Amino acid sequence: MKKIGITMMAICIAICLSNILKAQDMNSLNKKQQKIAAIAANTAVGNLDALKGELNAGLDAGGTVNQIKEVLVQMYAYCGFPHSLQGINTFMTVMDERKANGITDNMGAEASTITNTKEKYIRGKENLQQLTGVVEGTPGGANAFAPAIDIFLKEHLFADIFERDILTFQERELATISALAAMEGVDPMLRSHLNMGRNIGLTQPQLDAALSIATKIGTD
Repeated sequence: MKKIGITMMAICIAICLSNILKAQDMNSLNKKQQKIAAIAANTAVGNLDALKGELNAGLDAGGTVNQIKEVLVQMYAYCGFPHSLQGINTFMTVMDERKANGITDNMGAEASTITNTKEKYIRGKENLQQLTGVVEGTPGGANAFAPAIDIFLKEHLFADIFERDILTFQERELATISALAAMEGVDPMLRSHLNMGRNIGLTQPQLDAALSIATKIGTD
């Protein structure tokens, strides 16, 4: 009877561990999300050789051509036009090579037409509030010191870019967090976007996975 009891206990422990691991898998990044993180991070640091492999892997993982282009375009707001354009040029090379090899990739949906008639600044402000969960009052800090940056952030980043529905807010924050984590000297922005990611439903295991991917890329 004692042996049977020990055996049953071992089985129960094994089942519990299996369930825990399954729960962790459900809360972590899927393959497509992993590739969004890797593409963003490699673009941010200009690691074009590695980016080429991740672009191929992103397409193979189910990312559409338009979704991957959108990640690369969004990167200019965080790491500048030069890195974004280099990423786009690298993607063009990847697409040419895949076409030459007889691979037909899914282009995916284009961005929907914006029908919201509110002023762009207001739309951007509302999107930012959705991301942060905080109703912003009078701009402060850098936004007050340099009001132009407040306008550019609201009207361009959080309206022109974030309103494009090719990527979800979670996917956009995943890309942003990964890019910032791979870069140096942007810790305050990274902390801010980590909070945004949590607010819109990214789990801590997902954020940890993105940080792990990006940190490795940033130190390679």
